[in-house]
Amino acid sequence: MTAELGQAEKSPVAVLTHGGSNGLKGGDGDGDGDGDGDAAAVVAVGVADESNKKRQSLSDVFTIIAAGAALISDGYQNNLMTMSNVLFKKEYPAQYTSVVSTRVTIGLTCDYLGRKTAIILTTLLIVVGGILATAAHGTTIDGMFWMLLVARGIVGFGVGGEYPAASTSSSEAANERVLDKRGPIFILVTNLPLSFGGPLAVSIFLIVLSAAGENHLSTVWRVCFGIGILLPLSVFYFRIKMLTSKLYRKSAIRRHVPYGLALRYYWKTLIGTCGAWFLYDFVTFPNGVFSGTIISSVVDTHGDTLRSTAEWQLLLGAIALPGVFLGAILCDRVGRKNIMMIGFSGYLVFGLIIGCAYDKITKIIPLFIVFYGLMQSSGNFGPGDILGLVSSESYATSVRGTFYGLSAALGKTGAAVGTQAFTPIQNNLGKRWTFIIAAICGVVGVLVTYFFVPNVTGEDLAIQDEKFKAYLLEHGWEGEMGVNDDKDVAAVEEDEEVASSSLNIGEKGVKV
Repeated sequence: MTAELGQAEKSPVAVLTHGGSNGLKGGDGDGDGDGDGDAAAVVAVGVADESNKKRQSLSDVFTIIAAGAALISDGYQNNLMTMSNVLFKKEYPAQYTSVVSTRVTIGLTCDYLGRKTAIILTTLLIVVGGILATAAHGTTIDGMFWMLLVARGIVGFGVGGEYPAASTSSSEAANERVLDKRGPIFILVTNLPLSFGGPLAVSIFLIVLSAAGENHLSTVWRVCFGIGILLPLSVFYFRIKMLTSKLYRKSAIRRHVPYGLALRYYWKTLIGTCGAWFLYDFVTFPNGVFSGTIISSVVDTHGDTLRSTAEWQLLLGAIALPGVFLGAILCDRVGRKNIMMIGFSGYLVFGLIIGCAYDKITKIIPLFIVFYGLMQSSGNFGPGDILGLVSSESYATSVRGTFYGLSAALGKTGAAVGTQAFTPIQNNLGKRWTFIIAAICGVVGVLVTYFFVPNVTGEDLAIQDEKFKAYLLEHGWEGEMGVNDDKDVAAVEEDEEVASSSLNIGEKGVKV
């Protein structure tokens, strides 16, 4: 055993633990084997630690991938009503006169319950709401729309809560896995899937419409709603198996959260992320939800209007996608803050072009779609890409989900206000003013970003945690940071037990 212990002394685990076999508790170095059990225990811990690192690393990869796949589902749900609005107006012209769109975010739960729990709960809400929406019926058409409204409200609650939960978890996982490329990867697994959900929803709509025909429009929208159930279920298994991030386990605060101190520390950043998100969603949501309605009002009314609208809508969504990739490529080189201001400037430029020349440009549909798409692409390039990234990087882990969720909630408030104001603006001021107001929001967005949004550089999120912790301690906070996820601990203990058992078997073999 002397030779074997000599090898153990050379191993990093043994050296770091007690400096070798002579330093091990109970080991006397006389070669009689008294230290063998302790040496085996040290190696067992090393093997378990290595196994846990591999498990965490694999979990980080799955967390990033699952976040992207899940946000495709969110993007699909966000854009599902784009063509459904046009379909409902054609199928139920008397009853379908207005749409109330409500989305609520529950980002607070992903700090209290943990990223994994929040993600699973919000996924279940999307599935339940999708099932109810697909099966919506009533004794009258109005009754059916009331059931659909409730079902879509449940879906919206789930989607609104899933976005901050999935985004914060993917940001933390990317921080642990690929720190130097965290920004681009975060964008490609958050805003890209959300933006891709638009063309995906329209593509599925066109396929189902071609299969069912315009004489079965009820079948078309129910199938499209039903497909929205399958998307979150496809990644549900990976979400159950994911581990909570190391950053969260180290820095979470579940009791006596010092929100007062946190607000004093982050007030300026909150104004920036909340204000910019409000402006962005005020513009992008109504222009997304009602883009099908806008296009249907300018396309040729002769022939298959529904299919023609969907085809132009698909082109619009495709033109908006390159902005996502461009923002991901440049976010580290140009800087997050500068990218956001450039993106908001795009609202100013393209909003004014479309708004001022609306009557002429809408007579040339391809030109109108190109400029409309460029306006949406600039939104994706700037605030669409960067708002989530900045919100996930600017706050400490212990309050990241809450403040990210609060910022997103203000964004969804902007979406609700913009959606409700869209029709009155069109009716009272004219359709051109929806684009002119988008340009005005672009100017305000540039100012809010310049004065309030921090110029984060992509540093390790753990540094932000240490700064926030130091601030709390300096101001008399006496709480505790860090929490153990019971299931994660059980997984680690299982690794240790397996490693220990295997080494005990090996040890018995040596002794024999």
